[in-house]
Amino acid sequence: MTLTALIVDDERPARDELAYLLSAHADVAALEAASAREALARIESHRPDVVFQDIMMPGEDGFHVLATAATMPQPPLFVFITAFDQHAIRAFEHNAVDYLLKPVAPERLARCLDRIRQRLGQRAGAGQEQEDAPDMQRLLHMLHQRMGETGSSQSPRFADRLAPLERLAVVQGGRIALIHTREVSYIEAEERRLVAMTDAGKLVCHGPQTLCRLEERLEGLPFFRASRAVLVNLERIAEFTPWFNGKYQLVMHDQERSEITVSRNRVRDFKLRLGV
Repeated sequence: MTLTALIVDDERPARDELAYLLSAHADVAALEAASAREALARIESHRPDVVFQDIMMPGEDGFHVLATAATMPQPPLFVFITAFDQHAIRAFEHNAVDYLLKPVAPERLARCLDRIRQRLGQRAGAGQEQEDAPDMQRLLHMLHQRMGETGSSQSPRFADRLAPLERLAVVQGGRIALIHTREVSYIEAEERRLVAMTDAGKLVCHGPQTLCRLEERLEGLPFFRASRAVLVNLERIAEFTPWFNGKYQLVMHDQERSEITVSRNRVRDFKLRLGV
């Protein structure tokens, strides 16, 4: 039996990464969607068995997709993918079958797929809801415990993973160099790689990073997600001006005087970060 999975994430590198991990499982066929609207259209047309849903997306979030899909005649199972445990708790409160913390570990994904196969096998059983409820309650209780133990919204393992990345690995002169993040004007997702504009010019970032993962590692440093594809160093902005359609245009303080556009839906957060 082939298990049809729909991957929903506005970041193409994140979709590619999960699709690659799923390709290791011969019984899984993966589809992709980049937005809530596209996800709902694919759910209706392809009727996937499970949806791997990113929670935080521009516009309608993952919970909107779940709530809308729940009104369909044969809704799929949902697995929420998130960077934060508090979102995982909300996912369970909205009847997701499981959650995955970013970055997704292959062994954790394998356990999740086993759980999905079991749920699909039980779906026709009359006692499904009664059998699932205690298990869901145990998982929800586990998440609450993890949050209580750390005194914050992050598990100890995740907090360690989010230590600020003060130096960035880049390819320079055929070797891997480490440069301080203060030397970086912006980082851009370019096809299947990340490119950093630095004091030494444009350099390819080393390692299988996605922009989402790198944004997490830069938390606490002066970096801002200007658009889906670009992280900018707020301390390297030379000037900015309002742009058309509610966007902002940045001029970066680098040798290229690079111009970066802040997406309309991110302008408010941008102004808050700058205090303007």
